[in-house]
Amino acid sequence: MNSFNGIYHVLGGVISISKGKGIETLAIDPLIKKVDNGEIKEVILATSATIDGETTAVFIAKLLEGRDVEVTRLGYGLPMGASLDYADSLTLAKAFESRKKI
Repeated sequence: MNSFNGIYHVLGGVISISKGKGIETLAIDPLIKKVDNGEIKEVILATSATIDGETTAVFIAKLLEGRDVEVTRLGYGLPMGASLDYADSLTLAKAFESRKKI
């Protein structure tokens, strides 16, 4: 399925204070250059749904504030074919937050 037609940028990890991984371990500068050069109009953050992934996404979103780029985040929630019987409350909460009009 080809639902994305754009440029990928791999950060190479996430910010993890507990593991000693700060922003200097990520490939953020090349991303900023692409944004500042006008090469991209939207940055879709696709980090893991973990504390470290969330920390990284929020950091990058704050870093890109004020630049001429839209910053979005992949939706969270229930996978296709999943049964609601086995979903935990956090997954359900994220699914509600990520809902869209049909």
